[in-house]
Amino acid sequence: MQTKGIHNTSTNSLIKLDPRTKLYLMLMINIIIISGDNEGLITYIKLFVVCIPFVLLLTSRKIAAALLFVVLYSIGQFVGCAFIFMSTTSIAGIIIRMLSQLICRFAPCVIMGFYLISTTRVSEFIASMEKMHLSQNFIIPFLVMFRFFPTISEEYHDIQNAMRMRGIGLNKGPVSMMEYRFVPLVISLVKIGDELSAAALTRGLGSSIKRSNLCKIGFGFWDFLFISIVTIEAILWICL
Repeated sequence: MQTKGIHNTSTNSLIKLDPRTKLYLMLMINIIIISGDNEGLITYIKLFVVCIPFVLLLTSRKIAAALLFVVLYSIGQFVGCAFIFMSTTSIAGIIIRMLSQLICRFAPCVIMGFYLISTTRVSEFIASMEKMHLSQNFIIPFLVMFRFFPTISEEYHDIQNAMRMRGIGLNKGPVSMMEYRFVPLVISLVKIGDELSAAALTRGLGSSIKRSNLCKIGFGFWDFLFISIVTIEAILWICL
């Protein structure tokens, strides 16, 4: 199944990381960014950690996603700082501050997950999980997830094109948009999830016999570098 949204392009990346390194980076970035307050040196630690997904996106030649991430995060930081100095207590001000905090805390995590999915081939992910001696009950759901999320973009574009051909657009109102676009999308995704699960089992992932894998993975210089950087940042974050 080929998708129009997220493509796996690990071979085009200037920096190739092991899938286990990507999982470790995503876990540590989530913990550091979401937890704690933005005070003192912790602010600089979080800003340094935020730069990691941006650098990885640039090295994987995903310039548009990297720029979008920087713009959203910068707007969130600017709006949050502006409303702190304004000390507004209005409902609109509180809502805007909440939205800016959500962007600043979750945008790095989302973009790191996007990097993981878009630059990791399914065979690489399976090989790395098998080297960690994880159960098939854990590997199969993640394998379906790798196939499922890119399909969302493809299905939405197909439904959007079909509705455009029928003359159904935003001029019909939000209710019609929900009825003609999101409802078919949800129904289609439920069916696709079942098909992807069946495809994974058909390929023998649920078998007790060990499967062969020609994909070569392993830790290299860049893996040790990024793991060391994130680990040092996590230790500093804990100590502070």
